[in-house]
Amino acid sequence: MECLDSDLLRTFVAVTEAGSMTEGAARIYRSQSATSLQIKRLEAILGKSVFERHGRGVIMSDTGRQLLPAAKDVIARLDEVLRDISQEAVAGKLRLGIPDDHGRAKLAGIIAAFTRHHPKVELDVTCALSTGFPDALDKGLLDLAVYEVENPSQHEEVLFEDPTCWMSSAHRDFSADDILPVALFDHACWWRDAAIESLEARGKPYRMAYSCQSVSGVIAAVEAGIAIGLLGRTSLHSGLSVVGRNLGFGDTPASKLVMGASESQQDGPQVAMKEAIRVAFSVKL
Repeated sequence: MECLDSDLLRTFVAVTEAGSMTEGAARIYRSQSATSLQIKRLEAILGKSVFERHGRGVIMSDTGRQLLPAAKDVIARLDEVLRDISQEAVAGKLRLGIPDDHGRAKLAGIIAAFTRHHPKVELDVTCALSTGFPDALDKGLLDLAVYEVENPSQHEEVLFEDPTCWMSSAHRDFSADDILPVALFDHACWWRDAAIESLEARGKPYRMAYSCQSVSGVIAAVEAGIAIGLLGRTSLHSGLSVVGRNLGFGDTPASKLVMGASESQQDGPQVAMKEAIRVAFSVKL
């Protein structure tokens, strides 16, 4: 008889709690394909399905409902043993900055896992617009931060690179507009600067039809057909289309999600969190 692997059970619980393979994969820092393979492996061992497909998500089957309490108990006991063994290894305080939009779900998962594994570390987390994070690191107000830049410095570690492109609603054609409506960030940041530089290089009239301080706000304006916007390619979905070349735009830069650290603190909590973030972003977003 084959044995139930705790790693398979952890994947099962993550997908159950998230309600979808995609969100469950993000919680355990795996790709969606790897997560699906693990669920198939679990079902092969059990000889029964643990999930039923439901729209874009999944719901538990009768077998899944029977398995869930035991799976949660096993994971909780293993986490408790790990805490008991490792809790003396890392202790202290860590002030962490994470961006309000990009990668928020993944970073939230990292923080949850880190807290379970290092319960003696006191986390002070700032979740906000990341434009001020580099300055906060320089002034010693943060110990570690994740943020976006166009050109990383030698002290910034690149976690993820996302090409930018001009997008519009898939249901709106701007090719006949004499003055192009655009959605821009309303604060000084490289995203806004890159968009304006691209618009000026195009050499045709434009107007700011919408401004917002968050990525989700710009995406909402573009989806609604109010304007076009410069966004990361990871934001592209069926309701949006890439329109840069069609409207006469040239190449635009890629966004780099980086990790920066304060030189004033290079202790256990910072080292442990750096490693947790690296491991999570080694899996494709």
